Amino acid sequence: MEQRITLVTLGVCDLARAKGFYEALGWRGQEVEETVFFQAGGLALVLWDRDKLARDCGVEPGPGGGFGGIVLAHNVRSETEVDEVLAAAGRSGGTVTRPAAFNAIGFYSGAFTDPDGHCWEVAHNPGFPLAADGSLTLPDLGGPKT
Repeated sequence: MEQRITLVTLGVCDLARAKGFYEALGWRGQEVEETVFFQAGGLALVLWDRDKLARDCGVEPGPGGGFGGIVLAHNVRSETEVDEVLAAAGRSGGTVTRPAAFNAIGFYSGAFTDPDGHCWEVAHNPGFPLAADGSLTLPDLGGPKT
């Protein structure tokens, strides 16, 4: 696994409130399918419904539970690499919480937690191409600019 993070997804209780907060700080993003994407230097910050995010990672949502409301994403260059990283996480003491599969949007991903319960998504999304150095630049997602 390369040492990098491509997206940080924050689970939020009220998407409109969270979006408004970041916009008030001067951030500008793109909202697509009840998800807000912000370019943040060489990575992206994403806002998504907290309960949906927990379920997507295969953990129980809810306050005080095991889910902390954040998922680190590691995008890779192939479906095979998704499988390899998930296997390595399991071998290294992590727990695969969602085996790799094609999701409803059409990209291939799975999820694991590290030994402290921090959630990671590993994804191959051809729509989010990676530069040679592994950095991600969000494409135009077709949603209204905020």
